[in-house]
Amino acid sequence: MRPRISSLALGGVLGLALVACSGDPAGSSGADATDAAAGDATGDGHGAVAGAAEVSEPQLGLTTIDPAGAVTHLDLLDESVSDLGSVGAPSALTTDGRYLFAQTDAGVEVVDSGVWTWDHVDHFHYYRADPALLGTVEGDGDATVATTNLSTTGGTGLFFPDSGEAVLLDTEALSEGEISEQFRVEVDPHAGLVVPVGSFALVTEATDGVATSVVARGADGEPTGLEEPCVRASGTITTRVGAVIGCADGALLAHVEDEELVVERIPYPAGTTAPPATSFANREGRPTVAALAGDAGEAGIWLLDTRERAWTLLPAPEPLVVVSAVDDADQHVLALTATGRVLVLSGEDGAVLAATEPLAAASLAAGVRPTLVADQQRAYLSAPLEQRLHEIDFADAARVARTFETTTEPAFTAETGR
Repeated sequence: MRPRISSLALGGVLGLALVACSGDPAGSSGADATDAAAGDATGDGHGAVAGAAEVSEPQLGLTTIDPAGAVTHLDLLDESVSDLGSVGAPSALTTDGRYLFAQTDAGVEVVDSGVWTWDHVDHFHYYRADPALLGTVEGDGDATVATTNLSTTGGTGLFFPDSGEAVLLDTEALSEGEISEQFRVEVDPHAGLVVPVGSFALVTEATDGVATSVVARGADGEPTGLEEPCVRASGTITTRVGAVIGCADGALLAHVEDEELVVERIPYPAGTTAPPATSFANREGRPTVAALAGDAGEAGIWLLDTRERAWTLLPAPEPLVVVSAVDDADQHVLALTATGRVLVLSGEDGAVLAATEPLAAASLAAGVRPTLVADQQRAYLSAPLEQRLHEIDFADAARVARTFETTTEPAFTAETGR
């Protein structure tokens, strides 16, 4: 059967329905309930906020920003499309599955997609509210944004490299439509990180413009006295176990235990010569993350199992652009090749299990980077210059399940509602 192609038309009605606790769609294992980070995911309110409706299933969508800043939301349930407004021309995008943090000339502009999932360890809650443009966090340089897996509590970190300003946003305030800074502190300018961990944040410090350590700070921005070496800190992601920060010699794993911040070091295997991981990706919240070893994965693919505190280096079958760990029952790893194909790889030995045809070749040839993201059931690939969004069933021989044509170039894409 040929993949269905849907033209995106503006409009669509938001369906609202109240529902009680729902089962776990993400395939969480019982072991997850004992993970240190799982305790941080629980709390009063179950992710509910005033004006939001709890619904019976994930409100998954693809929220895109075109080169001029127009923000569009594709509802993956009914295939309707909504125009959410516009921001400045974007140069980068980070998301936590609800908010879009778009780098523009004004700073970091925040978009609330209005759809999110609350992880309650053994089950999930799903919400829908009105989308909104929340405003701008000002700062100098292209900021690095670090998020958690919760969109109504905790913090969101922004680091502005040109000024050395480290900012922690109040995520609960974001959920209420306000941008509120818990702290803004200045350190030496460098390509740094502000990584939220529970009620704390780890902020990089630099020597001669290069990150050399992370310093723990409380919600008020004051140092707690905890500092860990982390030379050339680069890349961060939050898993079900804790927050990961890449370092030249491995990674730091941080979580909160008994209201105390705990930071562990996970060194690379002894004798390794592969380049360090500098950018991580996975199916949101799962324990294993993936990263390229080298710009195109020329030295392979790093897998970090945060539950086992262990690295694995897989071979890369060809030059790659991005990789992501699905961390499902079959331990799939997804990869986008330099020719625009999506590969499904074995997490055990890196063998190619399935592949698509080239889906984003023109974009990659022009130096335009597509987005590849996965949830439990599907992967989504943007093809900006081709003006298409692809839905891929990675468990079914990388079958292209749906292709959506867009009326503008989806320069930056986020899967929201997850």
